[in-house]
Amino acid sequence: MILSIYPVLAVLIVIALAIVLSSLKILREYQRGVIFLFGRFQAVKGPGIIVLIPIMQQMVRIDLRTVVMDVPPQDVISRDNVPVKVNAVILFRVIDPEKAVIQVEDAREATSQLAQTTLRSVLGQHELDEMLSERDKLNRDIQLILDQHTDAWGIKVSNVEIKQVDLDEGMIRAIARQAEAERQRRAKIINAEGEQQAAQKLMEAAQTLMRQPQSIQLRYLQTLVEIAGDKTSTIAFPLPLDLIEPLLGKGRQGTA
Repeated sequence: MILSIYPVLAVLIVIALAIVLSSLKILREYQRGVIFLFGRFQAVKGPGIIVLIPIMQQMVRIDLRTVVMDVPPQDVISRDNVPVKVNAVILFRVIDPEKAVIQVEDAREATSQLAQTTLRSVLGQHELDEMLSERDKLNRDIQLILDQHTDAWGIKVSNVEIKQVDLDEGMIRAIARQAEAERQRRAKIINAEGEQQAAQKLMEAAQTLMRQPQSIQLRYLQTLVEIAGDKTSTIAFPLPLDLIEPLLGKGRQGTA
């Protein structure tokens, strides 16, 4: 009779050990456990060893680490009717495990779908030039909108980055022609401004020479020196202007 009891005790001990082991849960430093008692929320526990009452209590694990999610390319029509494909990346993490379990069925999937619709709606309100040149402002706008909507789910969206804006070949060629025309316009303006500044300086130099007639002779001699360089066969003979002025005066009188 005693020998027949030993197998029963062994089975009971094994069952008891299995129940005890199943009631022990180990949560890592970045994990939290949302505890339910008969289906009702009880507490958030962790990290460390958690003891659960079998059948009565259930636990849902929540990861608190930052999640990097890639938003798939979205077809966007800009405000100036340009079709583009835009993809982005968002960084978020769970800050309230209770809300992340109770308020939404799948927090990760819900955040992904919300990010896709928000990306299309926000970028559709801006022109193509703004998408290409004001990415920091657009990133902040999208991040604020996502953060406001996900706050009720216990999720904090920390950053949003637009990765790439894809255009078709025709639009790329049109943008290249526009950029080339803009460069040509700037070059013409710079050339005209240079001509204007040069004319202004020449006018100022002429006024200075008129106040000092002797400087005209010096400038004349300097010009001859510049013409007669080291590697030229040109011979320049300076002629004083004082000798020419009387002749010019007689020529004018004869003509009169």
